[in-house]
Amino acid sequence: MNSGGVGIAISKQPGKPNKTDKTNINQDIRAKEVRVIDPEGNQLGILPTYRALATASDFGLDLVEISPNANPPVCKIMDYGRYRYELTKKKQEAKKKQSTFQVKEIKIRPKTGEHDLFVKIGHIKKFIEKKDKVKVTVVFRGREITLMQLGRELLEKIVIETAENAIVEQLPKFEGRTMIMILAPK
Repeated sequence: MNSGGVGIAISKQPGKPNKTDKTNINQDIRAKEVRVIDPEGNQLGILPTYRALATASDFGLDLVEISPNANPPVCKIMDYGRYRYELTKKKQEAKKKQSTFQVKEIKIRPKTGEHDLFVKIGHIKKFIEKKDKVKVTVVFRGREITLMQLGRELLEKIVIETAENAIVEQLPKFEGRTMIMILAPK
């Protein structure tokens, strides 16, 4: 049984911002008057919105609200599609220049043997070469808690062995039954 309702098809119109974009363009501008800047950057003064829209259409461009909180709002006549394209390009460039790193963790025990320690140091050096930070954790179990000095000596040995590639970002500190130190690439 049909309820008599009308179906509405929503289509994405070119030049219209999506819902996450809060920039008002053309007919979306609600202010009665706006300060208008032409495509070359010259101020045209404060105009009624309908006249600013007419001026923008004379240029064959969009009227874009660039400063909505000003009194009156500032609008610029520009190609909105090109403006959005340039914004996404800037975001991509900023993302490229951003350095990402991970924090890798190496766990040792106070009674870790000499050879095993050098294997772990090898892993630490590989992580540091890949520009990752390394969290070195000495885990004390049971009565090993009395061997805190031995744990400190192991961490000092690791610092000496990795001194050419890494710096100590966080000095060894004791948390519960673990001693933690963080190394970062130079």
